[in-house]
Amino acid sequence: MRGSAEGHWEHERYCSAIETEIMRFAEVVDGVDPATPVPSCPGWTVAKLIKHVGIVHRWAEHIVAHRAKEPVSQRDVPIDLPAAESGYPAWLASGAGPLVTALRAVGSGTPMWAWGPDHHAHWWSRRMLHETTVHRADAEIAVGRAPHIERDVAVDGIDEFLTNQAYTRGGEHSADLGGKGETVHLHATDADGEWMITLAAEGFTWEPGHGKGTVAVRGPARDLLLLTYGRVQPADGQFEIFGAADLLERWRELSVF
Repeated sequence: MRGSAEGHWEHERYCSAIETEIMRFAEVVDGVDPATPVPSCPGWTVAKLIKHVGIVHRWAEHIVAHRAKEPVSQRDVPIDLPAAESGYPAWLASGAGPLVTALRAVGSGTPMWAWGPDHHAHWWSRRMLHETTVHRADAEIAVGRAPHIERDVAVDGIDEFLTNQAYTRGGEHSADLGGKGETVHLHATDADGEWMITLAAEGFTWEPGHGKGTVAVRGPARDLLLLTYGRVQPADGQFEIFGAADLLERWRELSVF
Protein backbone atom coordinates (compact mmCIF):
# COMPACT_ATOMS: atom_id res chain seq x y z
CA MET A 1 0.00 0.00 0.00
CA ARG A 2 1.35 3.40 -0.89
CA GLY A 3 2.59 5.77 1.76
CA SER A 4 0.87 9.02 2.55
CA ALA A 5 3.64 11.55 1.84
CA GLU A 6 3.66 13.32 -1.52
CA GLY A 7 6.48 15.81 -1.02
CA HIS A 8 9.56 15.75 -3.19
CA TRP A 9 12.04 18.11 -4.80
CA GLU A 10 11.57 20.22 -7.89
CA HIS A 11 12.18 18.38 -11.17
CA GLU A 12 15.22 20.50 -12.09
CA ARG A 13 16.90 19.76 -8.75
CA TYR A 14 16.63 16.05 -9.48
CA CYS A 15 18.02 16.55 -12.99
CA SER A 16 21.09 18.38 -11.69
CA ALA A 17 21.65 15.81 -8.97
CA ILE A 18 21.37 12.91 -11.44
CA GLU A 19 24.13 14.35 -13.60
CA THR A 20 26.38 14.76 -10.56
CA GLU A 21 25.70 11.23 -9.34
CA ILE A 22 26.41 9.59 -12.69
CA MET A 23 29.75 11.37 -12.91
CA ARG A 24 30.59 10.32 -9.35
CA PHE A 25 29.72 6.74 -10.18
CA ALA A 26 31.90 6.77 -13.30
CA GLU A 27 34.78 8.20 -11.28
CA VAL A 28 34.48 5.48 -8.62
CA VAL A 29 34.66 2.62 -11.13
CA ASP A 30 37.20 4.16 -13.52
CA GLY A 31 40.19 1.82 -13.74
CA VAL A 32 38.68 -0.76 -11.38
CA ASP A 33 39.03 -4.43 -12.37
CA PRO A 34 35.63 -5.26 -13.96
CA ALA A 35 35.67 -8.65 -12.20
CA THR A 36 35.76 -7.05 -8.73
CA PRO A 37 32.93 -8.53 -6.61
CA VAL A 38 30.20 -6.22 -5.27
CA PRO A 39 29.52 -7.45 -1.70
CA SER A 40 26.27 -5.48 -1.36
CA CYS A 41 24.88 -7.13 -4.53
CA PRO A 42 25.77 -10.81 -4.04
CA GLY A 43 26.84 -12.52 -7.26
CA TRP A 44 27.48 -9.24 -9.07
CA THR A 45 30.76 -7.86 -10.35
CA VAL A 46 31.61 -4.22 -10.96
CA ALA A 47 31.10 -4.83 -14.69
CA LYS A 48 27.58 -6.20 -14.10
CA LEU A 49 26.76 -3.30 -11.78
CA ILE A 50 27.83 -0.70 -14.35
CA LYS A 51 25.99 -2.51 -17.14
CA HIS A 52 22.78 -2.67 -15.10
CA VAL A 53 22.81 1.03 -14.23
CA GLY A 54 23.81 2.17 -17.73
CA ILE A 55 20.99 0.14 -19.28
CA VAL A 56 18.47 1.54 -16.80
CA HIS A 57 19.56 5.08 -17.66
CA ARG A 58 19.11 4.46 -21.39
CA TRP A 59 15.77 2.74 -20.81
CA ALA A 60 14.51 5.69 -18.75
CA GLU A 61 15.80 8.16 -21.33
CA HIS A 62 13.88 6.31 -24.06
CA ILE A 63 10.65 6.29 -22.04
CA VAL A 64 10.92 9.99 -21.20
CA ALA A 65 12.01 11.14 -24.68
CA HIS A 66 9.17 9.20 -26.33
CA ARG A 67 6.66 9.98 -23.56
CA ALA A 68 5.80 6.30 -23.58
CA LYS A 69 2.24 5.46 -22.58
CA GLU A 70 2.86 1.71 -22.18
CA PRO A 71 5.67 -0.36 -20.65
CA VAL A 72 8.84 -0.57 -22.72
CA SER A 73 11.11 -3.61 -22.62
CA GLN A 74 14.76 -2.85 -21.92
CA ARG A 75 15.59 -5.28 -24.73
CA ASP A 76 13.96 -2.89 -27.21
CA VAL A 77 16.18 0.06 -26.27
CA PRO A 78 19.56 0.61 -28.02
CA ILE A 79 22.36 0.48 -25.45
CA ASP A 80 25.56 0.48 -27.58
CA LEU A 81 27.44 -1.45 -24.92
CA PRO A 82 31.24 -1.49 -25.47
CA ALA A 83 32.75 -4.82 -26.48
CA ALA A 84 35.40 -4.53 -23.75
CA GLU A 85 34.34 -4.23 -20.12
CA SER A 86 37.19 -1.76 -19.58
CA GLY A 87 35.08 0.70 -21.58
CA TYR A 88 32.07 0.45 -19.30
CA PRO A 89 32.88 3.45 -17.03
CA ALA A 90 33.10 5.85 -20.00
CA TRP A 91 29.93 4.30 -21.45
CA LEU A 92 28.15 4.88 -18.14
CA ALA A 93 29.23 8.52 -18.10
CA SER A 94 28.12 9.02 -21.70
CA GLY A 95 24.54 8.18 -20.74
CA ALA A 96 24.24 11.15 -18.38
CA GLY A 97 23.79 13.83 -21.04
CA PRO A 98 20.99 12.14 -23.02
CA LEU A 99 19.10 11.15 -19.87
CA VAL A 100 19.24 14.58 -18.26
CA THR A 101 18.52 16.34 -21.57
CA ALA A 102 15.42 14.19 -22.08
CA LEU A 103 14.20 14.87 -18.54
CA ARG A 104 14.76 18.61 -18.85
CA ALA A 105 13.02 18.74 -22.23
CA VAL A 106 9.70 17.62 -20.79
CA GLY A 107 7.68 19.34 -18.14
CA SER A 108 7.71 17.91 -14.64
CA GLY A 109 4.06 16.92 -14.94
CA THR A 110 4.23 15.45 -18.44
CA PRO A 111 2.26 12.18 -18.34
CA MET A 112 4.02 8.94 -19.25
CA TRP A 113 4.23 5.33 -18.13
CA ALA A 114 6.11 4.48 -14.94
CA TRP A 115 6.27 1.32 -12.89
CA GLY A 116 5.50 3.28 -9.72
CA PRO A 117 2.37 5.09 -8.53
CA ASP A 118 2.97 8.42 -10.29
CA HIS A 119 2.90 8.33 -14.11
CA HIS A 120 4.65 11.63 -14.81
CA ALA A 121 8.13 12.78 -15.79
CA HIS A 122 9.05 13.88 -12.29
CA TRP A 123 8.66 10.27 -11.08
CA TRP A 124 11.48 9.33 -13.44
CA SER A 125 13.80 12.16 -12.39
CA ARG A 126 13.36 11.17 -8.76
CA ARG A 127 13.77 7.45 -9.46
CA MET A 128 16.90 7.91 -11.55
CA LEU A 129 18.58 9.95 -8.82
CA HIS A 130 18.07 7.29 -6.18
CA GLU A 131 18.73 4.36 -8.52
CA THR A 132 22.10 5.93 -9.34
CA THR A 133 22.93 6.98 -5.78
CA VAL A 134 22.38 3.57 -4.19
CA HIS A 135 24.27 1.74 -6.92
CA ARG A 136 27.10 4.28 -6.71
CA ALA A 137 27.24 3.35 -3.02
CA ASP A 138 27.45 -0.32 -4.11
CA ALA A 139 30.46 0.59 -6.26
CA GLU A 140 32.11 2.41 -3.37
CA ILE A 141 31.59 -0.59 -1.10
CA ALA A 142 33.13 -2.81 -3.80
CA VAL A 143 36.32 -0.71 -3.93
CA GLY A 144 36.59 -0.36 -0.16
CA ARG A 145 35.30 3.19 0.22
CA ALA A 146 32.75 4.32 2.79
CA PRO A 147 29.75 5.53 0.74
CA HIS A 148 29.09 9.24 0.89
CA ILE A 149 25.46 10.28 0.49
CA GLU A 150 24.26 13.81 1.24
CA ARG A 151 21.72 13.92 4.05
CA ASP A 152 18.97 15.56 2.00
CA VAL A 153 19.42 12.98 -0.76
CA ALA A 154 19.21 10.16 1.79
CA VAL A 155 16.04 11.56 3.39
CA ASP A 156 14.31 11.95 0.04
CA GLY A 157 15.57 8.51 -0.94
CA ILE A 158 13.86 6.88 2.03
CA ASP A 159 10.61 8.69 1.19
CA GLU A 160 10.91 7.52 -2.41
CA PHE A 161 11.73 3.94 -1.40
CA LEU A 162 8.65 3.68 0.82
CA THR A 163 6.42 5.30 -1.81
CA ASN A 164 7.47 2.79 -4.46
CA GLN A 165 7.84 -0.24 -2.23
CA ALA A 166 4.46 -1.81 -2.92
CA TYR A 167 4.98 -1.48 -6.68
CA THR A 168 8.29 -3.31 -6.95
CA ARG A 169 8.38 -6.74 -8.59
CA GLY A 170 4.71 -6.42 -9.43
CA GLY A 171 3.86 -5.77 -5.78
CA GLU A 172 4.57 -9.38 -4.86
CA HIS A 173 5.91 -8.43 -1.43
CA SER A 174 2.93 -6.29 -0.40
CA ALA A 175 0.98 -9.09 1.24
CA ASP A 176 4.09 -10.40 3.01
CA LEU A 177 4.61 -6.96 4.52
CA GLY A 178 1.25 -7.10 6.26
CA GLY A 179 0.82 -7.60 9.99
CA LYS A 180 -1.38 -6.89 12.98
CA GLY A 181 -0.61 -3.23 13.47
CA GLU A 182 3.08 -3.54 14.31
CA THR A 183 5.09 -0.41 13.57
CA VAL A 184 8.64 0.33 12.46
CA HIS A 185 9.98 3.78 13.32
CA LEU A 186 13.00 5.08 11.41
CA HIS A 187 14.66 8.16 12.89
CA ALA A 188 17.53 10.05 11.25
CA THR A 189 19.89 11.44 13.87
CA ASP A 190 21.65 13.93 11.58
CA ALA A 191 18.75 15.27 9.49
CA ASP A 192 15.08 16.18 9.66
CA GLY A 193 13.73 12.75 8.80
CA GLU A 194 11.43 10.34 10.63
CA TRP A 195 9.14 7.66 9.24
CA MET A 196 6.40 5.52 10.78
CA ILE A 197 5.67 2.28 8.93
CA THR A 198 2.56 0.34 9.96
CA LEU A 199 2.07 -3.32 9.06
CA ALA A 200 -1.68 -3.95 8.84
CA ALA A 201 -3.67 -6.95 7.67
CA GLU A 202 -4.25 -5.45 4.21
CA GLY A 203 -0.61 -4.44 3.73
CA PHE A 204 1.65 -1.66 4.94
CA THR A 205 1.23 2.10 5.18
CA TRP A 206 3.68 4.78 6.13
CA GLU A 207 3.80 8.44 6.98
CA PRO A 208 6.52 10.91 7.89
CA GLY A 209 6.78 11.89 11.51
CA HIS A 210 7.48 10.75 15.03
CA GLY A 211 5.77 7.94 16.88
CA LYS A 212 6.34 5.04 19.24
CA GLY A 213 7.23 1.99 17.18
CA THR A 214 7.14 -1.71 17.94
CA VAL A 215 10.75 -1.34 16.86
CA ALA A 216 12.63 1.95 16.50
CA VAL A 217 15.89 2.48 14.63
CA ARG A 218 18.04 5.58 15.04
CA GLY A 219 21.03 6.38 12.86
CA PRO A 220 22.48 8.74 10.25
CA ALA A 221 20.22 9.33 7.23
CA ARG A 222 22.79 7.76 4.88
CA ASP A 223 22.87 4.56 6.92
CA LEU A 224 19.08 4.40 7.21
CA LEU A 225 18.82 4.66 3.42
CA LEU A 226 21.35 1.86 2.96
CA LEU A 227 19.51 -0.18 5.61
CA THR A 228 16.19 0.12 3.77
CA TYR A 229 17.93 -1.04 0.59
CA GLY A 230 19.57 -3.97 2.37
CA ARG A 231 23.10 -2.64 1.86
CA VAL A 232 23.90 -2.60 5.57
CA GLN A 233 22.63 -4.81 8.36
CA PRO A 234 20.81 -3.76 11.53
CA ALA A 235 23.61 -5.26 13.62
CA ASP A 236 26.44 -3.46 11.81
CA GLY A 237 26.91 -1.07 14.74
CA GLN A 238 25.87 2.33 13.37
CA PHE A 239 22.28 2.09 14.67
CA GLU A 240 20.48 2.33 17.97
CA ILE A 241 17.66 -0.22 17.97
CA PHE A 242 14.85 -0.24 20.52
CA GLY A 243 12.15 -2.87 20.77
CA ALA A 244 11.44 -5.89 18.58
CA ALA A 245 14.63 -6.32 16.54
CA ASP A 246 13.18 -9.44 14.89
CA LEU A 247 10.39 -7.27 13.37
CA LEU A 248 13.00 -4.93 11.91
CA GLU A 249 14.83 -7.85 10.35
CA ARG A 250 11.61 -9.27 8.89
CA TRP A 251 10.60 -5.92 7.42
CA ARG A 252 14.07 -5.33 6.00
CA GLU A 253 14.29 -8.76 4.35
CA LEU A 254 10.85 -8.49 2.76
CA SER A 255 10.97 -4.86 1.73
CA VAL A 256 14.17 -4.67 -0.32
CA PHE A 257 13.65 -3.89 -4.04
